Amino acid sequence: MAVEINSLLECRKKAAKWLAAAACFLCFFAPASASVTASEDSSAAAAICPVVYPLDETPSEKGYHYLFYGNAFFVNEDGYLITAAHLLNSFRDGGQPHVLVELPSGQRHLLKADVVATDWEHDVAILRATPNPFQGGYRVAYLPLAPDRLDPGKHVFSISLRPSRLQEAYTFDAPLQERSEGEVLSYQYTRTESGREIELLLYSQKVIPGQSGSPVISDESGETVGFIEGRWLHPTAIPFVTSAEQIDPSPGAAVRIHYAISLLQAHSIPWHATLDSGVHAAGSSENAKGYSGPTPLSLVAAPFPAQAFSGGEILLDAKVDTRGKVTDVRVVQGQPPFLEEVLGAVQTWTFLPARQDGHDVEARVGSVFQFAQPYLPKLTARVHEYKETGTDSKDRGALPLYTLEPEYPANSVGEGSVVLNEIVDKEGRASSIHVVRDLASLTSPTVGAVRQWKFAPGKHGGEAVESGVIVVVTFRRPAVASRTLRQENGRGDCGVSMKGRCLFRQGLHRAGEGFNRQN
Repeated sequence: MAVEINSLLECRKKAAKWLAAAACFLCFFAPASASVTASEDSSAAAAICPVVYPLDETPSEKGYHYLFYGNAFFVNEDGYLITAAHLLNSFRDGGQPHVLVELPSGQRHLLKADVVATDWEHDVAILRATPNPFQGGYRVAYLPLAPDRLDPGKHVFSISLRPSRLQEAYTFDAPLQERSEGEVLSYQYTRTESGREIELLLYSQKVIPGQSGSPVISDESGETVGFIEGRWLHPTAIPFVTSAEQIDPSPGAAVRIHYAISLLQAHSIPWHATLDSGVHAAGSSENAKGYSGPTPLSLVAAPFPAQAFSGGEILLDAKVDTRGKVTDVRVVQGQPPFLEEVLGAVQTWTFLPARQDGHDVEARVGSVFQFAQPYLPKLTARVHEYKETGTDSKDRGALPLYTLEPEYPANSVGEGSVVLNEIVDKEGRASSIHVVRDLASLTSPTVGAVRQWKFAPGKHGGEAVESGVIVVVTFRRPAVASRTLRQENGRGDCGVSMKGRCLFRQGLHRAGEGFNRQN
């Protein structure tokens, strides 16, 4: 088999560099469970393939010598796989990645793995094995995907394959299989180098060499909820867990599977929802009747602008197309510096598209970004009222007529964003509220305030319809606001003070008026 490098020596030099990088990334901790041979077959293990690079043009008595990078797993019977994009860094400048698939005899065979798509921001890559092993008599299976969150304390497991000798790996040698078990600890958001957010699932397992790209599977449903990224290195972020066992200070970190689903959708690649269902591309069967609105997959929040002294509120109406992408964003209400941050966040959102009688259809959704005033006590009104907008439009999402800012709890020190997905009925009432992004002490007051909001219903063809609304409430840890406003040397009143120092002057206002309200 042809390889795309100049010489074996050059390959081994590259291998040494990669191994050094892998050691740094994966930390090379001890295995979380004992290794067993891959002959202990299961449907999950049969879906997992090592990602490798062959070093030989022809096999020896041991088969092909190869470099091992990590793992990938099949998501449908067309030969498509998901893996961590960082495994493919070595192939950016050329070279053909391969996967090892199992024959009925138990031996492994090399198949080319074409790179179909990558999302480097969220470390997702789609591969396709050629020829399709599902049509070639190989012992393979696929894994179903589940975009929903598992609650903390739910049990998960991961299965990985790796060569018994990392630097002397041959295809005729049976790989070792590791099955590790743990429980969901929490979900953490972190920002990439470009400033985008990525959501990670933290779980009580150690990450060991070669596990990157391996699926993290719900023990209850058998569905894949993420894939292994590495280790979480911020132990102070780990909350209380239900298990009485000692939790490793650096648990495993998995990229949530909804990023992979978004990439699959963008390239019209089908995937499975459950082990018993047919191929799934948008959330329901082709035979399903009726309408279902867009379902959020990935919703990132907008950071509180550093230059903002007061709060603000942004209202948007957007289309979710048949691929689940946000298009045609209409600004209903907005002002700088909040608007720029919000538009940047919304452009990254992805959904399972709306369905009508089993087919993907376009739909419009409303969204509200509320930046709660960062002062205690509040200097301006917590209530925002709007006239119904978009009355001349026959198609729009539901939009608020009345909003209320949540109170910041006196005993909280939290900051960040709470994200909710609401369903607003034809009468403008919120029929359901689903927490997409939780924020400890701030979620409850947010939900309590949002329950008091009033909406204008969405419209389709000029008729009122049920519609989704995404609500993002962003908090900044509050400063101490002084309501005793005084003039100092004619320079205006001090509206916000901390530790006796005036942080922001209002200008010459009558005492008690507070800041000008920005709607």
